This record gives sequence, C-alpha cells and structure tokens, in this order.
Amino acid sequence: MMSDYKVELINDGMQEFYVHFNGPNESPYHGGVWRIKVELPDAYPYRSPSIGFVNKIYHPNVDEMSGSVCLDVINQTWSPMFDLVNVFEVFIPQLLLYPNPSDPLNGEAAALMMRDKPAYELRVKGSHFFSCFSD
Repeated sequence: MMSDYKVELINDGMQEFYVHFNGPNESPYHGGVWRIKVELPDAYPYRSPSIGFVNKIYHPNVDEMSGSVCLDVINQTWSPMFDLVNVFEVFIPQLLLYPNPSDPLNGEAAALMMRDKPAYELRVKGSHFFSCFSD
C-alpha cells in the first residue's frame, strides 16, 4: 500500500526521501497531510531508519521544533523483519491514533491531552491547515 503515499527522492540516491503521509481516519489528525523525512542507514534493514516530521505536528511524542519522533520500535526495538511498509502502515498510524502522554517529547501537548482531551483534539485539528502546507 505504499502506493497510497507520495514519495519524493532527495538527491539521486535511495537512502533519503520524503513521504507525504495522510493522518489516519478516526483520529484528530484525519484530514492532515504531513511530510516525513526518511533516512536509511547503510546497515538498513539491520539498523532502523531515521524518521522525522518536516512540517509541524502537535503531538505528545513528536518534538514540535525538530520533528523528532519518540517511537520505541524505531528508536529501541527495531528488527530487520520490519520494513517501511510497517512504518507507514502500522507504526506511524498507531502513534497518531494512540499518543503516549507519559513519555512526551512535547510536554505541552502531553499535559493538554491528559488535562483536557477535547481541547487537545481541537488544537490538533486547528493546526492542520497551517502545518500541513508549511515546511
């Protein structure tokens, strides 16, 4: 299903590229499109890819300024049995559907989510228009 995503190569190699990712249905991110930079290490698939959001996303487990993602399967428990289809069909959608506010990179988003989930979802939805179209 990778054909559902727009992929832009960076330079002429296959080790760096952007994926335009649509927010999953039934999440406050639905309707948003994010540009995610993927860098494959020389040792891929034995080492995990580096992934980060290029345009801003309001999420407890994503650093709002750098786009870095706090995702155990990418950062700690990667296996060569995983591939990029897993990343974009399972891992990123799960991250957006089920944020983990107890392990935040964005403390403000985590606190708002725990304190007032409807306000958090409004903030996420309100940021779609501006963040999805800026880099």
